[in-house]
Amino acid sequence: MQAQAVATERAVGRVSPGAVTHRAGPHPLMAVPALVFFSVFALLPLGGVVVLSLMRWDGVADPSWIGFGNWGAALTDPATYHAIWLSVQVMVFSWLFQTPVSLLLGVLVAGRSRYRAVLGVLYFLPLLLSSAAIAIAFKALLDPNFGMSRAFGIAALSRDWLGDPALALFVVIFVIGWQFVPFHTLLYQAGVRQIPAQLYEAAQLDGAGAVRQFFHITLPQLRYTILTSSTLMLVGSLTYFDLVFVLTGGGPGNATRFLPLDMYLNGFSNNDMGRASTLAVLLVVAGLALSLVLARLARFSRGSQLEGS
Repeated sequence: MQAQAVATERAVGRVSPGAVTHRAGPHPLMAVPALVFFSVFALLPLGGVVVLSLMRWDGVADPSWIGFGNWGAALTDPATYHAIWLSVQVMVFSWLFQTPVSLLLGVLVAGRSRYRAVLGVLYFLPLLLSSAAIAIAFKALLDPNFGMSRAFGIAALSRDWLGDPALALFVVIFVIGWQFVPFHTLLYQAGVRQIPAQLYEAAQLDGAGAVRQFFHITLPQLRYTILTSSTLMLVGSLTYFDLVFVLTGGGPGNATRFLPLDMYLNGFSNNDMGRASTLAVLLVVAGLALSLVLARLARFSRGSQLEGS
Protein backbone atom coordinates (compact mmCIF):
# COMPACT_ATOMS: atom_id res chain seq x y z
CA MET A 1 0.00 0.00 0.00
CA GLN A 2 2.87 2.39 0.79
CA ALA A 3 4.48 1.76 -2.61
CA GLN A 4 1.13 2.38 -4.27
CA ALA A 5 0.77 5.67 -2.40
CA VAL A 6 4.24 6.81 -3.47
CA ALA A 7 3.46 5.95 -7.08
CA THR A 8 0.19 7.90 -6.84
CA GLU A 9 1.96 10.94 -5.42
CA ARG A 10 4.52 10.85 -8.21
CA ALA A 11 1.74 10.54 -10.78
CA VAL A 12 -0.02 13.67 -9.50
CA GLY A 13 3.25 15.61 -9.17
CA ARG A 14 3.68 15.44 -5.34
CA VAL A 15 7.38 14.69 -5.44
CA SER A 16 9.67 16.19 -2.85
CA PRO A 17 11.98 18.95 -4.16
CA GLY A 18 15.09 16.99 -3.21
CA ALA A 19 14.03 13.83 -4.99
CA VAL A 20 16.25 12.81 -7.91
CA THR A 21 14.86 10.75 -10.73
CA HIS A 22 17.16 8.76 -12.99
CA ARG A 23 16.07 8.46 -16.58
CA ALA A 24 17.36 5.41 -18.35
CA GLY A 25 19.17 6.29 -21.58
CA PRO A 26 20.56 4.16 -24.37
CA HIS A 27 23.27 1.77 -23.28
CA PRO A 28 26.75 2.40 -24.74
CA LEU A 29 26.86 -1.17 -26.05
CA MET A 30 24.13 -0.25 -28.52
CA ALA A 31 26.75 1.70 -30.50
CA VAL A 32 28.98 -1.36 -30.93
CA PRO A 33 27.33 -2.69 -34.14
CA ALA A 34 27.63 0.71 -35.82
CA LEU A 35 31.26 1.05 -34.73
CA VAL A 36 32.08 -2.43 -36.02
CA PHE A 37 30.36 -1.71 -39.33
CA PHE A 38 32.20 1.62 -39.69
CA SER A 39 35.55 0.06 -38.80
CA VAL A 40 35.20 -2.84 -41.24
CA PHE A 41 33.86 -0.88 -44.20
CA ALA A 42 35.53 2.53 -43.68
CA LEU A 43 38.55 2.54 -41.39
CA LEU A 44 40.14 -0.71 -42.57
CA PRO A 45 39.88 0.13 -46.30
CA LEU A 46 41.19 3.63 -45.59
CA GLY A 47 44.14 2.16 -43.73
CA GLY A 48 44.82 -0.15 -46.66
CA VAL A 49 44.81 2.80 -49.07
CA VAL A 50 47.26 4.69 -46.85
CA VAL A 51 49.62 1.69 -46.82
CA LEU A 52 49.22 1.21 -50.57
CA SER A 53 50.17 4.86 -51.15
CA LEU A 54 53.61 3.95 -49.81
CA MET A 55 54.10 1.16 -52.33
CA ARG A 56 54.63 0.66 -56.04
CA TRP A 57 51.96 -1.59 -57.50
CA ASP A 58 50.61 -2.04 -61.00
CA GLY A 59 47.56 -3.98 -59.85
CA VAL A 60 48.96 -7.36 -60.96
CA ALA A 61 52.44 -8.02 -59.54
CA ASP A 62 53.34 -8.00 -55.88
CA PRO A 63 53.52 -4.52 -54.30
CA SER A 64 56.96 -3.19 -53.44
CA TRP A 65 57.71 -0.71 -50.67
CA ILE A 66 58.97 2.69 -51.86
CA GLY A 67 58.14 4.87 -48.86
CA PHE A 68 57.06 8.38 -49.77
CA GLY A 69 58.08 8.06 -53.41
CA ASN A 70 54.48 8.26 -54.62
CA TRP A 71 53.86 11.30 -52.46
CA GLY A 72 56.92 13.07 -53.77
CA ALA A 73 55.98 12.29 -57.38
CA ALA A 74 52.37 13.41 -56.89
CA LEU A 75 53.20 16.62 -55.02
CA THR A 76 55.80 17.69 -57.59
CA ASP A 77 53.70 16.86 -60.66
CA PRO A 78 51.99 19.91 -62.25
CA ALA A 79 49.17 17.60 -63.39
CA THR A 80 48.22 17.00 -59.75
CA TYR A 81 47.97 20.71 -59.01
CA HIS A 82 45.99 21.21 -62.20
CA ALA A 83 43.52 18.53 -61.08
CA ILE A 84 43.30 20.12 -57.61
CA TRP A 85 42.69 23.55 -59.14
CA LEU A 86 39.94 22.16 -61.36
CA SER A 87 38.34 20.49 -58.32
CA VAL A 88 38.41 23.80 -56.45
CA GLN A 89 36.77 25.55 -59.39
CA VAL A 90 34.05 22.92 -59.59
CA MET A 91 33.49 23.25 -55.84
CA VAL A 92 33.18 27.04 -55.92
CA PHE A 93 31.19 27.43 -59.13
CA SER A 94 28.88 24.55 -58.27
CA TRP A 95 28.09 26.20 -54.96
CA LEU A 96 27.54 29.59 -56.59
CA PHE A 97 25.19 28.03 -59.13
CA GLN A 98 23.31 25.47 -57.06
CA THR A 99 22.77 27.43 -53.84
CA PRO A 100 20.71 30.39 -55.14
CA VAL A 101 18.79 28.24 -57.62
CA SER A 102 17.88 25.55 -55.10
CA LEU A 103 17.11 28.16 -52.43
CA LEU A 104 14.67 30.04 -54.65
CA LEU A 105 13.07 26.83 -55.91
CA GLY A 106 12.75 25.56 -52.33
CA VAL A 107 10.96 28.74 -51.28
CA LEU A 108 8.72 28.49 -54.34
CA VAL A 109 7.60 24.90 -53.88
CA ALA A 110 7.17 25.31 -50.10
CA GLY A 111 3.77 26.88 -50.70
CA ARG A 112 0.55 24.96 -50.31
CA SER A 113 -0.80 25.60 -53.81
CA ARG A 114 -1.54 22.55 -55.96
CA TYR A 115 0.56 23.73 -58.90
CA ARG A 116 3.56 24.09 -56.58
CA ALA A 117 3.21 20.45 -55.58
CA VAL A 118 3.24 19.49 -59.26
CA LEU A 119 6.35 21.65 -59.80
CA GLY A 120 7.99 19.97 -56.83
CA VAL A 121 7.50 16.57 -58.45
CA LEU A 122 8.90 17.81 -61.76
CA TYR A 123 11.93 19.38 -60.10
CA PHE A 124 12.60 16.11 -58.28
CA LEU A 125 12.76 13.98 -61.44
CA PRO A 126 16.46 14.59 -62.31
CA LEU A 127 17.43 13.15 -58.93
CA LEU A 128 15.87 9.81 -59.91
CA LEU A 129 18.14 9.38 -62.93
CA SER A 130 21.59 7.84 -62.76
CA SER A 131 24.65 9.99 -63.40
CA ALA A 132 25.64 7.86 -66.39
CA ALA A 133 22.20 8.26 -68.01
CA ILE A 134 22.29 12.03 -67.47
CA ALA A 135 25.78 12.24 -68.97
CA ILE A 136 24.76 10.23 -72.05
CA ALA A 137 21.64 12.37 -72.55
CA PHE A 138 23.50 15.68 -72.34
CA LYS A 139 26.33 14.37 -74.49
CA ALA A 140 23.78 13.64 -77.22
CA LEU A 141 21.94 16.94 -76.75
CA LEU A 142 25.14 19.00 -76.95
CA ASP A 143 26.55 17.18 -79.96
CA PRO A 144 27.13 19.83 -82.68
CA ASN A 145 26.20 17.43 -85.49
CA PHE A 146 22.85 15.96 -84.43
CA GLY A 147 22.01 17.51 -81.04
CA MET A 148 19.83 20.48 -80.14
CA SER A 149 21.29 22.59 -82.95
CA ARG A 150 19.81 20.23 -85.55
CA ALA A 151 16.57 19.74 -83.65
CA PHE A 152 15.77 23.45 -83.22
CA GLY A 153 17.79 24.94 -86.07
CA ILE A 154 19.48 27.45 -83.75
CA ALA A 155 22.97 28.34 -84.93
CA ALA A 156 24.12 29.39 -81.44
CA LEU A 157 23.63 25.83 -80.23
CA SER A 158 25.88 24.35 -82.91
CA ARG A 159 29.06 25.06 -80.92
CA ASP A 160 31.18 22.17 -79.76
CA TRP A 161 30.27 22.63 -76.10
CA LEU A 162 32.19 19.63 -74.82
CA GLY A 163 35.10 19.97 -77.24
CA ASP A 164 36.01 23.56 -76.35
CA PRO A 165 38.39 23.73 -73.35
CA ALA A 166 37.00 27.15 -72.41
CA LEU A 167 33.42 25.86 -72.24
CA ALA A 168 33.68 22.21 -71.19
CA LEU A 169 34.27 22.96 -67.50
CA PHE A 170 31.22 25.21 -67.21
CA VAL A 171 29.07 22.75 -69.15
CA VAL A 172 30.03 20.04 -66.68
CA ILE A 173 29.21 22.35 -63.76
CA PHE A 174 25.79 23.08 -65.30
CA VAL A 175 25.02 19.37 -65.77
CA ILE A 176 26.11 18.63 -62.19
CA GLY A 177 23.84 21.42 -60.96
CA TRP A 178 20.95 20.14 -63.08
CA GLN A 179 21.28 16.77 -61.36
CA PHE A 180 21.71 17.87 -57.74
CA VAL A 181 19.64 21.06 -57.48
CA PRO A 182 16.48 18.96 -56.80
CA PHE A 183 18.05 17.40 -53.68
CA HIS A 184 19.00 20.75 -52.18
CA THR A 185 15.61 22.15 -53.21
CA LEU A 186 14.01 19.52 -50.97
CA LEU A 187 16.24 20.60 -48.08
CA TYR A 188 15.24 24.24 -48.46
CA GLN A 189 11.59 23.33 -48.95
CA ALA A 190 11.60 21.44 -45.64
CA GLY A 191 13.41 24.32 -43.95
CA VAL A 192 10.93 26.93 -45.17
CA ARG A 193 7.98 24.88 -43.96
CA GLN A 194 9.48 24.85 -40.45
CA ILE A 195 9.43 28.66 -40.21
CA PRO A 196 6.53 29.83 -37.97
CA ALA A 197 3.79 31.46 -40.02
CA GLN A 198 3.33 34.07 -37.27
CA LEU A 199 6.58 35.73 -38.36
CA TYR A 200 5.21 36.38 -41.84
CA GLU A 201 1.84 37.51 -40.48
CA ALA A 202 3.54 40.03 -38.19
CA ALA A 203 5.71 41.25 -41.06
CA GLN A 204 2.64 41.75 -43.27
CA LEU A 205 0.97 43.77 -40.53
CA ASP A 206 4.06 45.98 -40.42
CA GLY A 207 3.81 46.52 -44.17
CA ALA A 208 6.76 44.35 -45.24
CA GLY A 209 6.56 43.06 -48.80
CA ALA A 210 7.62 39.68 -50.15
CA VAL A 211 11.19 40.76 -50.85
CA ARG A 212 11.74 42.16 -47.34
CA GLN A 213 10.16 39.07 -45.81
CA PHE A 214 12.57 36.91 -47.80
CA PHE A 215 15.70 38.78 -46.70
CA HIS A 216 14.67 39.51 -43.11
CA ILE A 217 12.76 36.34 -42.19
CA THR A 218 13.34 33.49 -44.63
CA LEU A 219 17.10 33.79 -45.08
CA PRO A 220 17.95 34.22 -41.36
CA GLN A 221 15.71 31.29 -40.45
CA LEU A 222 17.39 29.10 -43.08
CA ARG A 223 20.98 29.74 -42.01
CA TYR A 224 21.45 26.23 -40.58
CA THR A 225 19.83 24.68 -43.63
CA ILE A 226 22.20 26.69 -45.81
CA LEU A 227 25.17 25.40 -43.80
CA THR A 228 23.95 21.81 -44.10
CA SER A 229 23.31 22.13 -47.82
CA SER A 230 26.66 23.84 -48.37
CA THR A 231 28.49 21.10 -46.49
CA LEU A 232 26.90 18.37 -48.60
CA MET A 233 27.47 20.39 -51.76
CA LEU A 234 31.11 21.30 -51.16
CA VAL A 235 32.24 17.94 -49.82
CA GLY A 236 30.23 16.17 -52.51
CA SER A 237 32.10 18.16 -55.15
CA LEU A 238 35.17 16.12 -54.28
CA THR A 239 33.44 12.90 -55.38
CA TYR A 240 32.24 13.78 -58.89
CA PHE A 241 33.49 11.01 -61.12
CA ASP A 242 30.92 8.94 -63.02
CA LEU A 243 29.12 11.85 -64.65
CA VAL A 244 32.39 13.52 -65.73
CA PHE A 245 33.89 10.24 -66.90
CA VAL A 246 30.96 9.49 -69.19
CA LEU A 247 30.38 13.08 -70.31
CA THR A 248 33.92 14.20 -71.17
CA GLY A 249 36.38 11.54 -70.03
CA GLY A 250 38.48 14.36 -68.60
CA GLY A 251 38.80 16.15 -71.92
CA PRO A 252 39.24 18.00 -74.06
CA GLY A 253 42.86 17.50 -73.12
CA ASN A 254 42.87 17.83 -69.32
CA ALA A 255 40.22 20.57 -69.18
CA THR A 256 37.86 18.50 -66.99
CA ARG A 257 40.29 16.04 -65.40
CA PHE A 258 39.24 16.62 -61.80
CA LEU A 259 41.08 15.00 -58.91
CA PRO A 260 38.73 11.96 -58.56
CA LEU A 261 38.98 11.31 -62.29
CA ASP A 262 42.75 11.80 -62.19
CA MET A 263 42.90 9.21 -59.41
CA TYR A 264 40.93 6.71 -61.50
CA LEU A 265 42.97 7.26 -64.67
CA ASN A 266 46.25 6.88 -62.78
CA GLY A 267 45.10 3.65 -61.22
CA PHE A 268 43.27 1.89 -64.04
CA SER A 269 44.67 3.48 -67.20
CA ASN A 270 48.30 4.01 -66.15
CA ASN A 271 48.30 0.94 -63.86
CA ASP A 272 49.82 2.99 -61.04
CA MET A 273 47.80 2.00 -57.99
CA GLY A 274 50.29 3.57 -55.59
CA ARG A 275 49.90 6.99 -57.21
CA ALA A 276 46.12 6.57 -57.32
CA SER A 277 46.09 5.67 -53.61
CA THR A 278 48.08 8.81 -52.86
CA LEU A 279 45.47 10.93 -54.64
CA ALA A 280 42.71 9.06 -52.79
CA VAL A 281 44.29 9.94 -49.44
CA LEU A 282 44.53 13.58 -50.55
CA LEU A 283 40.81 13.53 -51.35
CA VAL A 284 39.96 12.06 -47.95
CA VAL A 285 42.09 14.62 -46.12
CA ALA A 286 40.57 17.49 -48.12
CA GLY A 287 37.04 16.25 -47.46
CA LEU A 288 37.65 15.85 -43.72
CA ALA A 289 39.29 19.26 -43.43
CA LEU A 290 36.45 20.93 -45.30
CA SER A 291 33.84 19.16 -43.18
CA LEU A 292 35.57 20.20 -39.96
CA VAL A 293 35.79 23.83 -41.08
CA LEU A 294 32.10 23.94 -41.97
CA ALA A 295 31.14 22.19 -38.71
CA ARG A 296 33.20 24.72 -36.76
CA LEU A 297 31.49 27.52 -38.67
CA ALA A 298 28.09 26.07 -37.77
CA ARG A 299 29.00 25.90 -34.07
CA PHE A 300 30.33 29.46 -34.18
CA SER A 301 27.13 30.68 -35.82
CA ARG A 302 24.99 28.88 -33.25
CA GLY A 303 27.05 30.26 -30.38
CA SER A 304 26.81 33.81 -31.74
CA GLN A 305 23.06 33.46 -31.97
CA LEU A 306 22.77 32.28 -28.36
CA GLU A 307 24.93 35.15 -27.11
CA GLY A 308 22.86 37.69 -28.98
CA SER A 309 19.51 36.32 -27.85
